[in-house]
Amino acid sequence: MNAIRYILLISLLALFAITASAQAPRAKNIIVMVADGWCFNHIEAADYYQHGELGKQIYEREFTLYPMSTFSVNGSYDPAQGSNYDYLLKGATDSAAAATTMSSGVKTLNGAIGMGPDNQPVEHAIEVAEKAGKATGVVTSVQWSHATPAGFTAHDRSRGQYEIIAQQMVNDSGCEVIMGAGNPDYDNEGQPIKRKHVKKVEGSKPDNSYRFVGGEKMWKALKAGKAGGDCDGDGKPDHWKMFQSKKDVQKLMEGKTPKRVLVTVEASETLQVSRKGIDDKREDDPPFQAPLLSNVPTLPEMALAAINVLDEDPDGFYLMIEGGAVDWASHANATGRMIEEMIDYNAAVEAVVGWVNKNSSWEETLVVVTGDHECGFLLGPGSKPELKPIVNNGKGNMPGFEFHYKSHTNQLIPCFVKGAGSDLFAGAAKNEDPKRGKYIDNTDIGLIAKKLIQP
Repeated sequence: MNAIRYILLISLLALFAITASAQAPRAKNIIVMVADGWCFNHIEAADYYQHGELGKQIYEREFTLYPMSTFSVNGSYDPAQGSNYDYLLKGATDSAAAATTMSSGVKTLNGAIGMGPDNQPVEHAIEVAEKAGKATGVVTSVQWSHATPAGFTAHDRSRGQYEIIAQQMVNDSGCEVIMGAGNPDYDNEGQPIKRKHVKKVEGSKPDNSYRFVGGEKMWKALKAGKAGGDCDGDGKPDHWKMFQSKKDVQKLMEGKTPKRVLVTVEASETLQVSRKGIDDKREDDPPFQAPLLSNVPTLPEMALAAINVLDEDPDGFYLMIEGGAVDWASHANATGRMIEEMIDYNAAVEAVVGWVNKNSSWEETLVVVTGDHECGFLLGPGSKPELKPIVNNGKGNMPGFEFHYKSHTNQLIPCFVKGAGSDLFAGAAKNEDPKRGKYIDNTDIGLIAKKLIQP
């Protein structure tokens, strides 16, 4: 090959690479919204209660639905068994493995946070986004170091290492936003905790109330504005500005914001689901009969506050928003609280869609609305062994349904997508379920997000 031909060949290959790169789908912003513990029937129950009919949520009307399998690395899903009551009770994932997989695209062991089945760290989509110069963050309605936000940001073999995970999120992650509950200074009623000063004795047990915020020393540093590592690579620490009150979160929804924001709301476990019920029986409460905590922001408010911090970055952002207490209510088989949490999550999706329509576009932003697994085996009345449908009792009335389990099941769950690169999900739907049709796997969320972020 002579020199001229060689040069021409190299030029053609370079042109092809540039063209292919230009044609490759990209997303400036990616927002992954996780309703922890939801499934098709959770949506239907909320639909009936809110609207008296199905298909009214914005993601049902405007997004594309892909059913999704959720099993962890040692599990599987057999479409032929998708309506088998006993089969669906076995082999379910937990939130840690599911979050890690949706973040990284790698199946892993139950309980693992950002670690593969070989106990080696996997790369989070957030970490890919940070390398691409994007702003990143996580928002949740439960403790901010709990399994799902941790599974998108941290690395540990055990989800139970809350203190270590919280320290990683604060000191080692490149996130600009972390929001959630877990406040050691407040109880589940949103009331300040009065602690008596007790002199520590060597060998005494540590105060576990601080574990979700990285320990007592970390909590003091956060309150003093002196916690946080280098998130922008300039070699200098980037300290977090912490907020706690509902009013402060609402102020963050508009205008200028600090560079890094960590919100620890004024409640111990969750935004609302852990508050007392009527006669202390949360499981029997109709939705909203027990007064909501007035000092705690809603999930939509936190979502918009987080976006307002992140959208200052001209390179875009990656944000995970979790309605984590859908799972808590389902574990407790608390029907009314589950409806409450679904309504709050649905409102958060509405708020995010509104932001895209007003401040961005669907050509540059991808929104994924999904869950991590089903919880509670929510079915219509009398469902065993037949899986019966939810009963519509009209708008504002509790639909007819029952929880049949206290933990997770191995059902296909819904994944709704809209926006930049969303057509990639169609290509990923390679398996077929006789009831739900073609479905994706939770690995596809992580793999597609990374593909859309890569420069």
